This record gives sequence, C-alpha cells and structure tokens, in this order.
Amino acid sequence: MLWLINDVNFPLPPATMSELVNRKSEIANPKRLAFFERYLTVWVFLCMVVGVAFGKVAPQSTSSLSKLEFVQGSHVNAPIAVLIWLMIYPMMLKVDFTALGGIARKPKGLAVTLFVNWLVKPFSMAFLGWLFMQHVFARWISPELAKEYTAGLIILAAAPCTAMVFVWSYLTDGDPVYTLVQVAVNDLIMLVAFAPIVMFLCGVANVVVPSKVLITSVVVFIVIPLAAGWLTRTILLKSRGKDWFEKGFLPKFQPVTIFALLLTLVLIFAFQAENLTTRWLAVLFLAVPIVIQVYFNSTLAYLMMRKLRVPHNVAAPGALIGASNFFELAVAVAITLFGAGSGAALATVVGVLVEVPVMLSVCKICNQSRDWYQTGISVTQTTI
Repeated sequence: MLWLINDVNFPLPPATMSELVNRKSEIANPKRLAFFERYLTVWVFLCMVVGVAFGKVAPQSTSSLSKLEFVQGSHVNAPIAVLIWLMIYPMMLKVDFTALGGIARKPKGLAVTLFVNWLVKPFSMAFLGWLFMQHVFARWISPELAKEYTAGLIILAAAPCTAMVFVWSYLTDGDPVYTLVQVAVNDLIMLVAFAPIVMFLCGVANVVVPSKVLITSVVVFIVIPLAAGWLTRTILLKSRGKDWFEKGFLPKFQPVTIFALLLTLVLIFAFQAENLTTRWLAVLFLAVPIVIQVYFNSTLAYLMMRKLRVPHNVAAPGALIGASNFFELAVAVAITLFGAGSGAALATVVGVLVEVPVMLSVCKICNQSRDWYQTGISVTQTTI
C-alpha cells in the first residue's frame, strides 16, 4: 500500500533553488479544501440524521415522494432526478474538450489512469463486493440484500470521478491541463462503457439489471447533461469570453450544487430510513470494500506511474482519479435501477460518507512521498 513507501529511506534528489522555495512555501501555507468540501463527511452525517428522522416521522409523505416518476414505468424518480441534474450539469460545464489536444503530451500518465479506471476499478470492486457482501458478511445480510449491495458497489466503481478530481489535483499540486484531459476523456468513455460494464459485472454477480432502464439512466444522467454542458460552455465562451465564464458564470452554480447535494442526501436517507434503523451494520459493512478499493487502486496507479517515470504532478492526481468515484451519477443510476429505498442506493450513499476522508489521506500520502517518488524517475526527464 502507499503508506508503506514512506518507511523507506532514499537519498533526496537534487533540487533547484526555486523548488526549495516552493517547498518551504507549501509547508508554511499548506493547501486546504474549501469549507464545504473539508467537512463534507459531517454534512453527510447531518443529512443522514435529518433524512432518517423525516422518514420515521412522516412515512406516508416519504413513500409518496419515492413513487414520483417522470413517466409511469420509467423508474426515474422525479425529485431525485431534478436534484441530480442540478449537481451534474454544473460539473459538465467545467469539462473542456479542447484539452483533448494535450493527450499526446502525456500519454503514459493518461494510459495508466484509464487502465485503472476502466479495467481494474470496476472489476476489483465487483470481486470485493462479492467477497464481502455475499461471503464474509453473509451471516448478517440476506442473500437478496447482498446482491443489491454488490450491485450498488459495482455502479459506484464504474463511474469515474468528475467533480472532486479538480480538488484532488489542487491538493497534490497536479498538472491542471492533465486533469482537464483526464476528465474529458473519462466522460467520453463513460458515454459508451458505463452501461456495458455495469450490466456485465452485475450479471456475473447474479444481479438482474434491466437493460432498457440502465440505458435510460445513462441518457438522462450522462448524455443529456454532458451535451447541455458542452453546448452552454461553447456558446458562452464565444459570446462572453473565458474570464466572465469562469469568474462570473460558474461560481453562481456553487450554492445550487451544494443545496442539491444536501437535499438529495436527505431524501435518500429518508427513503432508506427503515433500512438504516434496522440494518445499521450495513453501513459499516459497505465501507470495508470501498476503503480497500480506494487504497488498492491509488497504490496501483501511483506505483505504475513511478515505474513508467511519469512526473509526480501527473502521477499524484492520476492515482487519486483512478481511485475516486462519480458518486452523484452512481446514486442516480442505483435509484433508477433498484429504487430509492434499495440496498444498491444505500451502497452508493456510503461511498459519499467514506470517500472524502479516505481520499484526503491518499492526498497526504502522495505529498509526503514526493521525494521518494522522484528518486524513481529521471529528474531531468521532460517527456513522458
């Protein structure tokens, strides 16, 4: 695991005066998350309390909300869908597809993170879900719920992170161009790969996933917001300019996104009130494979990039991108496929609880191991 490498002593690589100055500046003024992101786990816990209380105090209202659909038989819960859109659309506005031209500049770093994102993470999570939900914790979980939990974990892992990627990159001094490239490429791949991967792995885990409903969820929660975000971005950049778009337009969505996220969590926990009060151990059980997969995938990506001599400012965010999840999308898809009160939906919400503190620990590990990492690559290397 990543933390083991800090116990090994290596000679420090030579550093220029500017690098030493930057190091001292980082130590004196460490980077920190914004207030909301820094305490995201706290907000999630508060939403859990409010949601469960609402679900227990007003069960009829909760039931009515959970049954609201855009179209009868579509399985798309209307309140959740609107809130998820308010979260995903602003994220898609930040995706700059012109950054795709930078792929040739750093092919190894991008190749490693895509390999981990699409060929390792979903499959390793499917294995961990099967192992823990259907075997290790089987005596405490019914077979049907175990399958739903496994499906939720698969959905969570099959959706690469989009929004928090920029936060992790910032905290590890990542290359911002690389981060944009990674997000753009992942979103394009997600259009065609997300549904087949989820269907295949759920099928292996003996979980029936209706293909029509899954495709509907992909169109509603990926295709439409991605296209809307791209169209809005293109029009506004041409008409108002980049400076206004990034400093005047995008910041307006910040409070909307925060409100939508918190209200979504309140509703989901309200829908899950019965499960949480009668099966509270499930939250702890679900956290186990999620934590393991984060550390496993981040370690794998980090060590592979060191072996390939990828610069640290690409390797660190790449390792974090390879381990984090697009939990907003995962929550929406799980609710659409299995229902708001399902075990699959609960599994994706646990991902929100676990991800922030665990990913912050990975950020710290990447930063503290920077000198060790540099000994494994040529400090004079300028191409990847």
